[in-house]
Amino acid sequence: MTESYCAAAPGHPFHGPYHDTEYGFPSREEGVLFERLVLEINQAGLSWLTILRKRAAFTAAFAGWDVDRVAGFGAADVERLLADPGIIRNKLKINAAIENARRIIALRATHGSFGAWLDSHHPLAKEAWVKLFRRTFTFMGGEIVGEFLMSLGYLPGAHVKDCPIYDRILANRPPWLLRA
Repeated sequence: MTESYCAAAPGHPFHGPYHDTEYGFPSREEGVLFERLVLEINQAGLSWLTILRKRAAFTAAFAGWDVDRVAGFGAADVERLLADPGIIRNKLKINAAIENARRIIALRATHGSFGAWLDSHHPLAKEAWVKLFRRTFTFMGGEIVGEFLMSLGYLPGAHVKDCPIYDRILANRPPWLLRA
């Protein structure tokens, strides 16, 4: 059996702060949602520690998670990103980030915001979420979708019940709790 994130993260210079202040906490802020989506895409096949270590470089490379700016990225930006050693230089993942920014903009027209789109579909089982994300976004797999949703409180499981952060998550009324 592997150790839970709640047992492994405390005190770690990267995992600790993420675990204690972000993981499982609900957010509807577009930049936060977009960042989490892009980071989860980039984590595919890699460790979460690798992504957390590169987080500042990702933030700089993707215009501080400004969806409108990233949606406007063109071929020169893709080349710039492919040359950036601070991020994951995978063309499929870079293109997915840009295309998904464009799709978030499209969600504004139909739902007002990415957060409102998420809320309009809640609650769904993980399998239904995965199907929805695959229809709506690009580079979506079950782990990417599951971790994205868990990290934002749409699915339970980010923290074990005896984790000191668990009660803070409950106090923030994550969507999974409201479903019960």
